[in-house]
Amino acid sequence: MRHPHLIQIVIDDLGWADLGCYGSSFYDTPNLDRLAARGVRFTDAYASCPVCSPTRASLMTGRYPARVGITNYIRGNAWGRLMGVPYFDRLPKTERTVAQLLGEAGYRTAHVGKWHLGGAGYWPNDFGFDVNVGGCDMGCPSTYFSPYDIPTLPDGPAGEYLTDRLTGEALAIVAEHAPGGPRAATPLFLNLWHYAVHTPIQAPPALVEKYEARARERGLDPAAALVEGEAFSCLHKKDERIVRRTVQSDPAYAAMVENLDTNLGRLFDALEASGMWDDCLVLFTSDNGGLSTAEGSPTCNAPLSEGKGWMTDGGNRVCLIAAGGAVAAGMVCPTPVTSPDLMTTLLDAAGLTPPTDVEIDGRSFLPLLRGETMERGPIFWHYPHYSNQGGTPSAAVRDGDFKLTETFEDSRLQLFDVRRDPGETHDLSETRPELRDRLHASLRAWSASIEAVTPPVNPYHDDMRTGRRPCADGLGRVPGDDRLSVTAVAP
Repeated sequence: MRHPHLIQIVIDDLGWADLGCYGSSFYDTPNLDRLAARGVRFTDAYASCPVCSPTRASLMTGRYPARVGITNYIRGNAWGRLMGVPYFDRLPKTERTVAQLLGEAGYRTAHVGKWHLGGAGYWPNDFGFDVNVGGCDMGCPSTYFSPYDIPTLPDGPAGEYLTDRLTGEALAIVAEHAPGGPRAATPLFLNLWHYAVHTPIQAPPALVEKYEARARERGLDPAAALVEGEAFSCLHKKDERIVRRTVQSDPAYAAMVENLDTNLGRLFDALEASGMWDDCLVLFTSDNGGLSTAEGSPTCNAPLSEGKGWMTDGGNRVCLIAAGGAVAAGMVCPTPVTSPDLMTTLLDAAGLTPPTDVEIDGRSFLPLLRGETMERGPIFWHYPHYSNQGGTPSAAVRDGDFKLTETFEDSRLQLFDVRRDPGETHDLSETRPELRDRLHASLRAWSASIEAVTPPVNPYHDDMRTGRRPCADGLGRVPGDDRLSVTAVAP
């Protein structure tokens, strides 16, 4: 049996509503819209965490972030009424990745783009990738225009755009596996994780001008779309307020999205022209919801609530498109799936099974790509941290159409029918107590089974808020109290 080529594309901070096929009328994404028309578009796909590193760990391992031990973006933490909790600042070497498993089956494995799963010694080539272009400990580039100062990516000509460059690197790898290429007989696993559309929000000037003109034509004032809200709960931003974008209108962000779409169109066209399309599976998704409440709030995830860093669907629900030769065309799939499922789906497509000596949380959704049905079962989240975007420590479960969220600061439970109420505006916790209690019991049982760590009360909260005691630093450490470090040593 010939293994199909496997291509996993992960975009950084792309919102659920950022593509035309998902409802955006401001951003132009013709190539991704075409991909959706040629494959399966999931309406209820979820990232396993509302921030990046945990989701990336789950994509690599097929395991929930809390099980891996990476529950926050690496090197980040914050305190509020609750303290930080320990998490690994690198992907443990004890984890077996999808790249290692595919490599053992004869695949050539290549990573291109962002990694953010540990420093030197914990980069993609240390976890089964034969090729690593651009993957390191950086969570975002300092600039999208060369020189980039990315240690695993030589600088290009001055002014070269990073998304263009990474796509070119991916195309060169694909060409080696095309018919007539030097590696045509070897199946390829390409892990293309673009740095876009993470901050800094920078795009080619001509494209920015296009969307500035579009905003004027439509009477959109990008600044007026920003609404100041409540103060942050995390203490390191206690003097700042959450700022929400109410409508998609940021020209620079729109230009980043279109440039990304254009570059992915180059990849799709190359697969088609080479004859590889009919022998491949392409999975396209994001690592968390769009950035909509802080750091410039460049996008809006409406009708979903909030965005990156929040336990609401705006923070966790993401685009997911599957396409390729064996994928049914033009389907829209409402079945909920989550990040760990991509790893098991890739293995399934290659005719492989996940490891049996560790607990794998992912469930292959390959049947859905053939037009069949499947019951995925409940999806769980555990994010015991304050985010830089306004979210507070919390956990959640979605089972069927219903989602229950538990907020750790006050033990508050909220229940939503996210099928009928995607904005999570109507709390059903009092009118559906039996369902609330059943889902809460399920969430508690799951948390106990993976030994999920919940944050303790911060005894310094009042002193930190008033300035009588310095706030915790970016690693959650309080000066003079080093025993309260929130990082842990990964095996």
